[in-house]
Order: sequence, then structure tokens, then C-alpha cells
Amino acid sequence: MKCIIQIPCYNEAKTLPATVAVLPRALPGIDTVEFLVIDDGSSDGTAELARALGVHHVVRHLRNLGLARAFMTGLENSLRLGADIIVNTDADNQYVAADIAQLVAPIVAGAAELVIGDRGVGQIAHFSPLKRGLQRLGSWVISRAAGMKVPDATSGFRALTRDAALHTLVLSSYSYTLETLIQAGAQRRAIRYVPVRTNLPTRPSRLMNNLPHYLANSTATIVRAYTFYRPLRVFTTIGVIALLTGVAIGLRFLIAYFGGAGSGHIQSLILSAVLLIAGFQTLLIGLVADLIGANRKVMEEVLMRLRRFELQENVDPESQSRVSERN
Repeated sequence: MKCIIQIPCYNEAKTLPATVAVLPRALPGIDTVEFLVIDDGSSDGTAELARALGVHHVVRHLRNLGLARAFMTGLENSLRLGADIIVNTDADNQYVAADIAQLVAPIVAGAAELVIGDRGVGQIAHFSPLKRGLQRLGSWVISRAAGMKVPDATSGFRALTRDAALHTLVLSSYSYTLETLIQAGAQRRAIRYVPVRTNLPTRPSRLMNNLPHYLANSTATIVRAYTFYRPLRVFTTIGVIALLTGVAIGLRFLIAYFGGAGSGHIQSLILSAVLLIAGFQTLLIGLVADLIGANRKVMEEVLMRLRRFELQENVDPESQSRVSERN
């Protein structure tokens, strides 16, 4: 069994040596452990440093494409390199590398397809009270969207099987953590959380430049992913709310009308009609979106089979990545 530990990087020349130095060279139940660095268009020589550090595989984007794309590039190349288990960790040495053994253990035992490191975000000392609160709120929202308990929604410290990686599709350009959880929940994957430790921060977070930026991007990612994977539930909820509101306002008009004051509530009648029409149309949109969603599942299966076919062609991962980025 082969495990590849992938590290998405963007200008991480200062932190990468410490991160690579503590990565495990052997894991229980694993025959081969290799490292893969995805250099997301760095300008500080991250790729060259990774090779000098003895990293087995280095893939480089010609320009900065963002964390989500770097994560997907890592999965694609790990699959081409024959990985049975893929571990994702951060280049800033945020996570204790010794805990990688805990991440892969449920997969080796056949008890999970996706294992995520739970940092215990509500108790991390170097997080501000506001950040701890936002992390807990985000995890609760993702729990509702994914249909499962999610203690740490934004943890990038995770391990997944080859099959789970083949079925993973990230559309967001911001981050992969939230969208992949909603996707895994929709696919009814066997997901486990294991407690992991964290090191003191070595640099400020690049995803959370400021609070409005973080909230705007995270909210957009959650709404887009939830609507993408559960369209009927989203549109049905909106449509039913509009219909019930329209019925309530219509009843108010009827009460006033039979009470002899109907002429003074014409606006309520108009608003009720608008809401009823909008609610009915939203329900129809939900049905169409659900049919499109069924077609999307078929397309995802086709994409997965195409990926498997490509993996049989033994394409060199570094040259393939360079070609794809030029296109």
C-alpha cells in the first residue's frame, strides 16, 4: 500500500524545511511513503528548495491559481503516482506531523474513506475568541449542509482513499475544505474525525486576510456547494416559505374583505398573488434543478471513469501539469 503526503505551497521557502523535516518516513500498515509538493506559482524558489530537501515529487503551476486548485492538482498527481492513500497537510507546519499515523489508521483498517483531523477549534489557545466562535459557527453550518456532525469544518489536515480522491471535484477557487465536506456528505462517504495537535503559528493565515473577506468567501462557498449538491431542498424551502407567506397575506385580505374593509387592503392581495406565483415558480425551478443534479451525478461518474482510464496511460505528472497550465 502506497501513501503520498501532499503539501500545497505558495511562497513557503521559509517554512517548508521545518515541515518536511518532521514528516514520517514510515507509517503502520503502509509499504511506501512519498512526499509531493505542489508549488502554486511561488516566486521565492519553493519548488527548487523542495527538490533540495529530498521531496520525491514536485509539481509546479506556472502562475498562482489558489489553494483549491493546488489541492486538486495534488490529488490528480498523487493518483497518477499510484497512491492508495493521500494525506494533505499545510506547508506552514500548522499540524503535528506525528499525527499523520492517526489520520491513516482508520483507512488502513477499512473503517473510513475520508479522515479529517479535528483541531478542537473551540479550545485552540492562539485563536482569538472571535476566530474560535467563527470556527464553531462554520462547523455547525457545514454540519447542517453535509448532513453529518462536523467538529472542524476548515481543517486541511486530512487523509482519503484512492476512490474518494477519484470522486472529488472542487469548483471553488477559494478553498477546498468546506466544499469537499458537503460533497462527501452528499456521496454518503464513510467519514471519520480524529483529534490532532497543532503547532504555534509560523505566519498569518492567507485565507483569512480580514473578517469581511473570510465571511464573504466562506458564505459564498457554502451556499454554492449546498445548492449544487442539494438543489431540491434549497428551492423547495424557498418556494414553501414564499407560498406560506403568500397564503398568510391572502388570508389577511380575505378577513378584511369579509369584514367590509377589503378595499383598503388591495396591496395585500397584490403581494399575496406575487408571492404565490413566485413560490410556485421556485418549486418548479427546484424540480428542474433536481433533474439537472441527477444528470450531474451521471457526469461525475463519467469523469471518474475517465480519470481511471487516464491513470492507465502512465502520463508523467510533472509534464502533464505544465501542459495543462499552459492551456
